[in-house]
Amino acid sequence: MMKVTDFIFKIESPELQALQLQRFRSLLSHNSTEVMVEVRATFTNAVISSSSIIVNSMKFLEQEALSRVKKFIPAPIFTLGPLHKLAPRIRDSLLTKEDKCISWLNKKAPESIIYVSFGSLASIDKEELIEAAWGLASSERPFLWVVRPGMVRSSEWIELLPNGFQESVGQRACIVQWAPQKEVLAHAAVGGFWSHCGWNSSMESICEGLPMLCKPFFGDQLLNTSYICNVWKIGLELHELQRGNVERRIKRLMVDMKGMAIRKRAMDLKKDVALCLMKDDSTSCFLNDLTNYLSFSSV
Repeated sequence: MMKVTDFIFKIESPELQALQLQRFRSLLSHNSTEVMVEVRATFTNAVISSSSIIVNSMKFLEQEALSRVKKFIPAPIFTLGPLHKLAPRIRDSLLTKEDKCISWLNKKAPESIIYVSFGSLASIDKEELIEAAWGLASSERPFLWVVRPGMVRSSEWIELLPNGFQESVGQRACIVQWAPQKEVLAHAAVGGFWSHCGWNSSMESICEGLPMLCKPFFGDQLLNTSYICNVWKIGLELHELQRGNVERRIKRLMVDMKGMAIRKRAMDLKKDVALCLMKDDSTSCFLNDLTNYLSFSSV
């Protein structure tokens, strides 16, 4: 069976160098359990043996990496993203969303809100929650924060938030158990996204032209963060959940002149996505190619 590390080959291009693949390989191998090694190997071999591969991405986002991957995989690869734009009505969460946050956003100034969500699986401890909370408060930016029940280990919901926190932020904050993320990211009041950098969340953010504050936890989130911060350069990585660090990163991302280039590149990518979705552009072409491929294969 081919190992997942066989895909990390000699790096020659600036784009792949920026991904820091050697660092990613060391992270994959660090404290890997036998089960995880087997899962990765099984997944890799399933990809290699596939008759065709559909990727929720866009060619312009990963052109160099895709060209290298094709050297290892004989099956055709179809980049049909962003799937949430092509099939917007598909249910995208098992958790119940709270729409009250939309009415709260409607009252806020354009691009003033930072939206914070760590996805449906990541967990943090009480100390990290406290540091994140005071960092958000000290940033003086209004924020919408998704705190899932159980996101903080051994918690029901927000009972572990520090004393005085909610009073200090008042109406500047909206804390919910879950949110209609695609609608939130597309809202005019939202100007940035603090994310765990799962692929779906990253794609949704790119499509709305939002700069990102990246705090990956595990798996592909680490590599996605390298893309966001080092290749596309539309985000800042948050290495530690420490209140001063959180405050500084939020301010740089949302308001400082130093973050202006990041915000501009994020909007430029949004324009590229719009072009990609136009008739006769890459996504439509790949969709036609996939249809033709499936029709030919079934004959």
